[in-house]
Amino acid sequence: MKEAIRDYKIDIQQPVLDDLQARLAMARFPEKEPVDDWSQGIPLAYVEDVAAYWRDGYDWRRCETALNQYPHHMTEIDGVDIHFMHIRSPEPDARPLLMTHGWPGSIIEFMDVIGPLTDPAAHGGEAKDAYHLVIPSLPGYGFSGKPAKTGWGVEAIAKAWDILMMRLGYDRYFAQGGDWGAMVTSVIGAQNLGHCAGIHINLVVVGAPPEEVVKNPTVEEQESFKRFANYQTQGVGYAEIQRTKPQTLGYGLADSPVGQMAWILEKFQGWAEGGSAPDDNFDRDRLLDNVMLYWLNNAGASSARLYRESFSNPNIEPVHMPTGCSIFPNEIMTPSRRWAEKRFKNLQYWGEADKGGHFAAMEVPELFLREVRNCFGGMQL
Repeated sequence: MKEAIRDYKIDIQQPVLDDLQARLAMARFPEKEPVDDWSQGIPLAYVEDVAAYWRDGYDWRRCETALNQYPHHMTEIDGVDIHFMHIRSPEPDARPLLMTHGWPGSIIEFMDVIGPLTDPAAHGGEAKDAYHLVIPSLPGYGFSGKPAKTGWGVEAIAKAWDILMMRLGYDRYFAQGGDWGAMVTSVIGAQNLGHCAGIHINLVVVGAPPEEVVKNPTVEEQESFKRFANYQTQGVGYAEIQRTKPQTLGYGLADSPVGQMAWILEKFQGWAEGGSAPDDNFDRDRLLDNVMLYWLNNAGASSARLYRESFSNPNIEPVHMPTGCSIFPNEIMTPSRRWAEKRFKNLQYWGEADKGGHFAAMEVPELFLREVRNCFGGMQL
Protein backbone atom coordinates (compact mmCIF):
# COMPACT_ATOMS: atom_id res chain seq x y z
CA MET A 1 0.00 0.00 0.00
CA LYS A 2 1.25 3.48 -0.87
CA GLU A 3 0.11 4.74 2.53
CA ALA A 4 2.22 2.20 4.38
CA ILE A 5 4.84 3.30 6.88
CA ARG A 6 8.05 1.38 6.19
CA ASP A 7 10.90 1.01 8.63
CA TYR A 8 14.18 2.41 7.38
CA LYS A 9 17.78 2.04 8.50
CA ILE A 10 20.60 4.25 7.31
CA ASP A 11 23.25 1.93 5.88
CA ILE A 12 25.70 3.51 3.46
CA GLN A 13 27.63 0.90 1.52
CA GLN A 14 31.42 0.97 1.86
CA PRO A 15 32.10 1.55 -1.88
CA VAL A 16 30.24 4.86 -1.59
CA LEU A 17 32.57 5.94 1.22
CA ASP A 18 35.59 4.68 -0.70
CA ASP A 19 34.54 6.79 -3.67
CA LEU A 20 34.36 9.84 -1.42
CA GLN A 21 37.86 9.16 -0.12
CA ALA A 22 39.21 8.91 -3.66
CA ARG A 23 37.56 12.17 -4.69
CA LEU A 24 38.89 13.97 -1.62
CA ALA A 25 42.39 12.65 -2.35
CA MET A 26 42.20 13.96 -5.93
CA ALA A 27 40.56 17.30 -5.11
CA ARG A 28 41.66 20.27 -7.21
CA PHE A 29 41.51 23.68 -5.52
CA PRO A 30 41.40 27.19 -6.95
CA GLU A 31 44.02 29.82 -6.18
CA LYS A 32 43.93 31.71 -2.89
CA GLU A 33 41.48 34.57 -2.67
CA PRO A 34 43.07 38.07 -2.97
CA VAL A 35 41.50 39.27 0.31
CA ASP A 36 41.99 38.39 3.97
CA ASP A 37 38.36 37.72 4.88
CA TRP A 38 35.25 35.86 3.69
CA SER A 39 33.98 38.69 1.47
CA GLN A 40 34.71 36.78 -1.75
CA GLY A 41 33.55 33.46 -0.37
CA ILE A 42 34.90 30.67 1.79
CA PRO A 43 38.72 31.00 2.04
CA LEU A 44 41.06 28.47 0.46
CA ALA A 45 43.03 27.74 3.65
CA TYR A 46 39.87 26.84 5.54
CA VAL A 47 38.53 24.61 2.78
CA GLU A 48 41.86 22.79 2.48
CA ASP A 49 41.93 22.26 6.24
CA VAL A 50 38.38 20.88 6.41
CA ALA A 51 38.92 18.72 3.32
CA ALA A 52 42.03 17.19 4.86
CA TYR A 53 40.14 16.43 8.07
CA TRP A 54 37.23 15.00 6.10
CA ARG A 55 39.65 12.70 4.30
CA ASP A 56 41.84 11.65 7.25
CA GLY A 57 39.93 12.24 10.49
CA TYR A 58 36.19 12.16 9.93
CA ASP A 59 34.17 9.00 10.68
CA TRP A 60 30.82 8.63 8.92
CA ARG A 61 30.03 5.41 10.79
CA ARG A 62 29.95 7.41 14.03
CA CYS A 63 27.25 9.65 12.56
CA GLU A 64 25.39 6.70 11.09
CA THR A 65 25.29 5.01 14.50
CA ALA A 66 24.09 8.21 16.17
CA LEU A 67 21.29 8.62 13.65
CA ASN A 68 20.24 4.98 13.84
CA GLN A 69 19.70 5.17 17.59
CA TYR A 70 16.37 6.73 16.61
CA PRO A 71 13.57 5.11 14.60
CA HIS A 72 13.60 6.04 10.90
CA HIS A 73 10.78 5.43 8.46
CA MET A 74 9.68 6.01 4.88
CA THR A 75 6.25 6.64 3.43
CA GLU A 76 5.10 7.65 -0.03
CA ILE A 77 3.13 10.86 -0.38
CA ASP A 78 2.02 12.09 -3.80
CA GLY A 79 4.53 9.86 -5.53
CA VAL A 80 7.56 10.85 -3.45
CA ASP A 81 9.17 8.78 -0.70
CA ILE A 82 9.38 10.87 2.46
CA HIS A 83 12.00 9.94 5.04
CA PHE A 84 11.36 10.86 8.64
CA MET A 85 12.42 10.15 12.18
CA HIS A 86 9.62 9.37 14.62
CA ILE A 87 10.77 9.49 18.23
CA ARG A 88 8.08 8.88 20.82
CA SER A 89 8.47 10.24 24.31
CA PRO A 90 8.28 7.94 27.34
CA GLU A 91 5.96 10.50 28.96
CA PRO A 92 2.28 9.54 28.64
CA ASP A 93 1.12 13.14 28.25
CA ALA A 94 3.68 14.12 25.61
CA ARG A 95 2.30 16.14 22.70
CA PRO A 96 3.12 15.60 19.01
CA LEU A 97 5.57 18.08 17.46
CA LEU A 98 6.54 18.20 13.79
CA MET A 99 9.97 19.79 13.20
CA THR A 100 11.21 20.83 9.75
CA HIS A 101 14.73 21.80 8.67
CA GLY A 102 15.77 23.96 5.72
CA TRP A 103 18.70 24.58 3.36
CA PRO A 104 21.63 24.06 3.81
CA GLY A 105 20.55 22.14 6.87
CA SER A 106 19.08 18.70 7.50
CA ILE A 107 17.76 16.50 10.28
CA ILE A 108 21.29 16.78 11.72
CA GLU A 109 20.36 20.25 12.99
CA PHE A 110 18.05 18.73 15.60
CA MET A 111 20.37 16.07 17.02
CA ASP A 112 21.17 18.02 20.21
CA VAL A 113 17.54 18.77 21.04
CA ILE A 114 15.88 15.40 20.39
CA GLY A 115 16.72 14.00 23.84
CA PRO A 116 15.65 17.07 25.86
CA LEU A 117 12.41 17.40 23.88
CA THR A 118 11.35 13.75 24.03
CA ASP A 119 12.60 12.95 27.53
CA PRO A 120 13.08 16.24 29.38
CA ALA A 121 13.13 14.57 32.82
CA ALA A 122 16.28 12.68 31.83
CA HIS A 123 17.93 15.94 30.75
CA GLY A 124 17.25 18.13 33.76
CA GLY A 125 13.83 19.32 32.59
CA GLU A 126 10.19 18.76 33.46
CA ALA A 127 7.89 16.02 32.19
CA LYS A 128 5.29 18.59 31.11
CA ASP A 129 7.69 19.72 28.36
CA ALA A 130 7.78 16.32 26.63
CA TYR A 131 6.99 15.87 22.94
CA HIS A 132 6.62 13.05 20.48
CA LEU A 133 8.85 14.20 17.61
CA VAL A 134 8.32 13.75 13.88
CA ILE A 135 11.33 15.05 11.96
CA PRO A 136 11.05 14.63 8.18
CA SER A 137 13.61 15.29 5.48
CA LEU A 138 12.28 17.76 2.92
CA PRO A 139 11.57 16.29 -0.53
CA GLY A 140 14.86 16.25 -2.44
CA TYR A 141 16.87 16.49 0.79
CA GLY A 142 18.62 13.89 2.90
CA PHE A 143 17.16 10.41 2.57
CA SER A 144 13.83 11.54 1.14
CA GLY A 145 13.01 10.87 -2.49
CA LYS A 146 13.51 13.44 -5.24
CA PRO A 147 10.43 14.81 -6.96
CA ALA A 148 10.45 13.94 -10.67
CA LYS A 149 7.92 16.68 -11.47
CA THR A 150 7.64 20.35 -10.66
CA GLY A 151 5.15 21.57 -8.09
CA TRP A 152 6.84 20.62 -4.84
CA GLY A 153 6.91 24.08 -3.31
CA VAL A 154 6.21 24.98 0.30
CA GLU A 155 2.43 24.73 -0.18
CA ALA A 156 2.64 21.14 -1.42
CA ILE A 157 5.09 20.22 1.35
CA ALA A 158 2.82 21.73 4.01
CA LYS A 159 -0.07 19.58 2.77
CA ALA A 160 2.19 16.52 2.64
CA TRP A 161 3.31 17.10 6.22
CA ASP A 162 -0.33 17.22 7.35
CA ILE A 163 -0.92 13.93 5.56
CA LEU A 164 2.16 12.49 7.26
CA MET A 165 0.95 13.46 10.72
CA MET A 166 -2.51 12.02 10.04
CA ARG A 167 -0.94 8.83 8.74
CA LEU A 168 0.97 8.53 12.03
CA GLY A 169 -2.26 8.90 13.99
CA TYR A 170 -1.76 12.48 15.16
CA ASP A 171 -5.03 14.29 14.50
CA ARG A 172 -3.73 17.27 16.52
CA TYR A 173 -0.13 18.43 16.61
CA PHE A 174 2.22 21.39 16.85
CA ALA A 175 4.70 22.38 14.14
CA GLN A 176 8.10 24.07 14.30
CA GLY A 177 10.66 25.12 11.72
CA GLY A 178 13.52 27.34 10.62
CA ASP A 179 14.67 28.45 7.13
CA TRP A 180 12.54 26.56 4.57
CA GLY A 181 11.13 24.70 7.56
CA ALA A 182 9.80 28.03 8.84
CA MET A 183 8.26 28.73 5.45
CA VAL A 184 6.58 25.31 5.40
CA THR A 185 5.45 25.71 9.01
CA SER A 186 4.03 29.18 8.34
CA VAL A 187 2.08 27.77 5.38
CA ILE A 188 0.78 24.96 7.61
CA GLY A 189 -0.58 27.78 9.73
CA ALA A 190 -2.02 29.65 6.75
CA GLN A 191 -3.65 26.53 5.28
CA ASN A 192 -5.10 25.63 8.69
CA LEU A 193 -6.42 22.25 7.61
CA GLY A 194 -7.84 21.56 11.05
CA HIS A 195 -5.15 19.38 12.57
CA CYS A 196 -2.27 21.67 13.54
CA ALA A 197 -2.96 23.47 16.83
CA GLY A 198 -0.12 25.99 16.78
CA ILE A 199 3.21 26.82 15.18
CA HIS A 200 6.62 28.12 16.21
CA ILE A 201 9.14 29.57 13.76
CA ASN A 202 12.69 30.85 14.15
CA LEU A 203 12.86 32.52 10.74
CA VAL A 204 10.07 35.07 10.62
CA VAL A 205 9.15 35.73 6.99
CA VAL A 206 6.78 38.67 6.58
CA GLY A 207 5.78 41.08 3.85
CA ALA A 208 6.96 44.64 3.31
CA PRO A 209 7.18 46.69 6.51
CA PRO A 210 3.98 48.54 7.43
CA GLU A 211 3.81 52.30 7.13
CA GLU A 212 4.40 52.96 10.82
CA VAL A 213 7.61 50.91 10.74
CA VAL A 214 8.87 52.70 7.63
CA LYS A 215 8.09 56.19 8.94
CA ASN A 216 9.15 55.73 12.55
CA PRO A 217 11.47 52.74 12.82
CA THR A 218 12.93 51.80 16.17
CA VAL A 219 16.67 51.30 16.53
CA GLU A 220 16.10 47.56 16.28
CA GLU A 221 14.02 47.96 13.14
CA GLN A 222 16.68 50.12 11.56
CA GLU A 223 19.21 47.39 12.27
CA SER A 224 16.85 44.84 10.72
CA PHE A 225 16.66 46.94 7.55
CA LYS A 226 20.45 47.12 7.36
CA ARG A 227 20.89 43.40 7.93
CA PHE A 228 18.44 42.44 5.21
CA ALA A 229 19.81 45.04 2.79
CA ASN A 230 23.27 43.56 3.25
CA TYR A 231 21.87 40.09 2.58
CA GLN A 232 20.25 41.33 -0.64
CA THR A 233 23.45 42.94 -1.94
CA GLN A 234 26.12 40.57 -0.61
CA GLY A 235 24.46 37.33 0.46
CA VAL A 236 21.65 36.31 -1.88
CA GLY A 237 23.75 35.07 -4.81
CA TYR A 238 23.49 31.40 -3.81
CA ALA A 239 19.69 31.66 -3.74
CA GLU A 240 19.48 33.30 -7.16
CA ILE A 241 21.61 30.53 -8.66
CA GLN A 242 19.48 27.85 -7.00
CA ARG A 243 16.29 29.65 -8.02
CA THR A 244 17.23 30.08 -11.67
CA LYS A 245 19.58 27.24 -12.66
CA PRO A 246 19.52 24.45 -10.06
CA GLN A 247 20.32 21.81 -12.67
CA THR A 248 23.48 23.54 -13.87
CA LEU A 249 24.66 24.03 -10.30
CA GLY A 250 23.96 20.38 -9.59
CA TYR A 251 26.69 19.05 -11.87
CA GLY A 252 29.44 20.63 -9.81
CA LEU A 253 27.87 19.66 -6.49
CA ALA A 254 27.29 16.07 -7.65
CA ASP A 255 30.86 15.63 -8.87
CA SER A 256 32.91 17.39 -6.18
CA PRO A 257 32.58 16.72 -2.46
CA VAL A 258 34.81 19.73 -1.78
CA GLY A 259 32.48 21.87 -3.88
CA GLN A 260 29.43 20.58 -1.99
CA MET A 261 31.15 21.14 1.34
CA ALA A 262 32.24 24.70 0.49
CA TRP A 263 28.80 25.59 -0.87
CA ILE A 264 27.26 24.63 2.45
CA LEU A 265 29.84 25.65 5.05
CA GLU A 266 30.06 29.23 3.85
CA LYS A 267 26.54 29.74 5.20
CA PHE A 268 27.44 28.31 8.59
CA GLN A 269 29.96 31.12 8.90
CA GLY A 270 27.83 33.94 7.55
CA TRP A 271 24.58 33.13 9.34
CA ALA A 272 25.90 32.44 12.84
CA GLU A 273 27.46 34.36 15.74
CA GLY A 274 30.30 36.46 14.36
CA GLY A 275 33.00 33.79 14.30
CA SER A 276 35.96 33.81 11.97
CA ALA A 277 35.08 30.27 10.79
CA PRO A 278 32.15 27.85 11.26
CA ASP A 279 34.23 25.87 13.75
CA ASP A 280 33.96 28.79 16.19
CA ASN A 281 30.25 28.08 16.63
CA PHE A 282 29.75 24.46 15.52
CA ASP A 283 31.46 21.14 16.05
CA ARG A 284 33.39 20.25 12.89
CA ASP A 285 32.18 16.66 12.89
CA ARG A 286 28.58 17.87 13.12
CA LEU A 287 29.18 20.27 10.23
CA LEU A 288 30.48 17.41 8.10
CA ASP A 289 27.63 15.14 9.22
CA ASN A 290 25.28 17.69 7.68
CA VAL A 291 27.35 17.93 4.49
CA MET A 292 27.33 14.14 4.23
CA LEU A 293 23.54 14.04 4.04
CA TYR A 294 23.80 16.10 0.87
CA TRP A 295 26.82 14.28 -0.57
CA LEU A 296 25.73 10.71 0.11
CA ASN A 297 22.30 11.32 -1.38
CA ASN A 298 23.52 13.42 -4.33
CA ALA A 299 21.12 16.13 -3.20
CA GLY A 300 22.84 19.26 -4.49
CA ALA A 301 20.48 19.82 -7.41
CA SER A 302 17.36 18.28 -5.86
CA SER A 303 17.63 20.43 -2.72
CA ALA A 304 18.22 23.57 -4.79
CA ARG A 305 14.97 23.05 -6.70
CA LEU A 306 12.94 24.20 -3.73
CA TYR A 307 14.29 27.68 -4.52
CA ARG A 308 13.01 27.32 -8.06
CA GLU A 309 9.59 26.44 -6.68
CA SER A 310 9.16 28.92 -3.84
CA PHE A 311 11.83 31.63 -3.64
CA SER A 312 10.60 34.13 -6.25
CA ASN A 313 7.19 34.69 -4.69
CA PRO A 314 7.39 33.58 -1.07
CA ASN A 315 4.12 32.68 0.57
CA ILE A 316 3.19 35.46 3.00
CA GLU A 317 -0.50 34.64 3.37
CA PRO A 318 -1.96 35.70 6.74
CA VAL A 319 -1.80 33.17 9.56
CA HIS A 320 -4.63 33.11 12.09
CA MET A 321 -3.43 29.99 13.91
CA PRO A 322 -1.77 30.44 17.33
CA THR A 323 1.82 31.39 16.53
CA GLY A 324 5.11 31.82 18.34
CA CYS A 325 8.12 33.60 16.87
CA SER A 326 11.70 33.56 18.13
CA ILE A 327 14.23 36.09 16.90
CA PHE A 328 17.90 35.13 17.06
CA PRO A 329 20.17 38.17 16.59
CA ASN A 330 22.32 36.79 13.78
CA GLU A 331 19.39 35.66 11.66
CA ILE A 332 19.02 36.87 8.06
CA MET A 333 15.73 38.62 8.78
CA THR A 334 14.84 40.02 12.18
CA PRO A 335 11.49 41.83 11.91
CA SER A 336 9.99 43.50 14.95
CA ARG A 337 6.91 42.21 16.70
CA ARG A 338 4.65 44.96 15.35
CA TRP A 339 5.88 44.12 11.85
CA ALA A 340 5.34 40.37 12.32
CA GLU A 341 1.83 40.94 13.64
CA LYS A 342 0.79 42.20 10.22
CA ARG A 343 1.04 38.60 8.97
CA PHE A 344 0.66 36.52 12.11
CA LYS A 345 -2.74 37.57 13.40
CA ASN A 346 -2.73 35.38 16.51
CA LEU A 347 0.79 35.94 17.81
CA GLN A 348 0.77 34.33 21.23
CA TYR A 349 4.50 34.17 21.90
CA TRP A 350 7.38 36.46 20.98
CA GLY A 351 10.92 35.67 22.08
CA GLU A 352 14.20 37.46 21.46
CA ALA A 353 17.35 35.47 22.22
CA ASP A 354 20.59 37.21 23.12
CA LYS A 355 22.78 35.09 20.85
CA GLY A 356 22.60 32.63 17.99
CA GLY A 357 21.61 32.79 14.36
CA HIS A 358 20.06 30.90 11.48
CA PHE A 359 20.90 27.39 12.73
CA ALA A 360 19.68 27.97 16.27
CA ALA A 361 18.91 24.35 17.20
CA MET A 362 22.47 23.40 16.27
CA GLU A 363 24.32 26.55 17.37
CA VAL A 364 22.56 27.41 20.65
CA PRO A 365 20.45 24.32 21.51
CA GLU A 366 19.70 25.43 25.07
CA LEU A 367 18.29 28.76 23.90
CA PHE A 368 16.37 27.03 21.13
CA LEU A 369 14.84 24.61 23.64
CA ARG A 370 13.85 27.50 25.88
CA GLU A 371 12.06 29.22 23.02
CA VAL A 372 10.20 26.10 21.90
CA ARG A 373 9.11 25.29 25.44
CA ASN A 374 8.04 28.85 26.19
CA CYS A 375 6.00 28.96 23.00
CA PHE A 376 4.14 25.66 23.13
CA GLY A 377 3.92 25.67 26.92
CA GLY A 378 1.18 28.28 26.58
CA MET A 379 -0.74 26.53 23.79
CA GLN A 380 -3.37 23.83 23.93
CA LEU A 381 -3.89 20.99 21.46
